[in-house]
Amino acid sequence: MNEPVRAADGPFGVSVESGKTYFWCSCGKSSRQPFCDGSHKGSEFSPVKYTAESDAKLFFCGCKATANQPLCDGSHKE
Repeated sequence: MNEPVRAADGPFGVSVESGKTYFWCSCGKSSRQPFCDGSHKGSEFSPVKYTAESDAKLFFCGCKATANQPLCDGSHKE
């Protein structure tokens, strides 16, 4: 399996809306980081669906190494 592209050295802070669905980019190639724009097509990567449970500011992984996809777990510090 190929490694994803590191899109950022830290997380992307995003204000999400309760009940809204978001598709996190897992390949790192999207021009709409941290969300998918279809750049993964033809690869083994797929976007990760996330539905917000409440209105909140969340931190979506930018380094693509998180074990808690799609949210940041601090892996970018390693």
